Amino acid sequence: MKIAVCAKVAPDTATPRITAKGDGSGIDTTGIKFVVSPYDLFAVTEGIVLKEQGKASAVHLFTVGGDSDVTVLRGGALALGAEDLTLVDDPALAEADSLAVARSLAAAIGQGEFGLVLCGKQAVDHDNVQVPAMLAELLGWPHVSLVDDLVIDGDGFTATRNVGGGVAEVVKGTLPAVVTCDKGLVEPRYAKLPDIMKAKQKKVHKKTLGDLGLSAADVAPAATYTAYGEPPPRPKGRMLEGDVAGMVDQLVDALRNEAKVL
Repeated sequence: MKIAVCAKVAPDTATPRITAKGDGSGIDTTGIKFVVSPYDLFAVTEGIVLKEQGKASAVHLFTVGGDSDVTVLRGGALALGAEDLTLVDDPALAEADSLAVARSLAAAIGQGEFGLVLCGKQAVDHDNVQVPAMLAELLGWPHVSLVDDLVIDGDGFTATRNVGGGVAEVVKGTLPAVVTCDKGLVEPRYAKLPDIMKAKQKKVHKKTLGDLGLSAADVAPAATYTAYGEPPPRPKGRMLEGDVAGMVDQLVDALRNEAKVL
């Protein structure tokens, strides 16, 4: 079985502050370090572990992006043990929404024979949590999200997912499938320098929409970002005065008539 792993490049979550450009056209990337999105790194590592266990024959990376993403993915993902990277890059994807990304990935993955697709549960930039489910629907495969334990047994799988409140849900199914990886599934690995150097020799397959049998119309965004900006500054707090009963009355009045949450 071959595994496809979808990995995205995103700003490092350790970045002290991310600001919008003055014209609102995007974020100011000055001083921002870009990395493999952390949840996608769980997916990459899990794929490598399954290969080491003999459950998979190969791990192949897929992404939608540009040439600048290749350098990050070489050192942060290919160097961990994946065979190669398929980069879908086309001018028509410059304003791609989640569905356009999913369609591009589905077309690229559909050109191979894969038994499992691993994704992070979400990217850490826009946090849309949309692409994996869309990808599964386009492939016609089952989809299990928020997985923190995965067991592959032949053509079957058992996935444990955290559904909140300390409750775990166990899902059994048949491959092929799309699984999104949550924290706790596997300890993420970080590439060593010799492996990073070796990764420079690994193949990167660049695909345009035409190579995938898609057109610009197929990936035309239904949702677009019109502007980026910082949230308004938080107003100063207000101190209530008087005895306890009087402050309670003031608080209730403010919640009802000012904040309008009661």
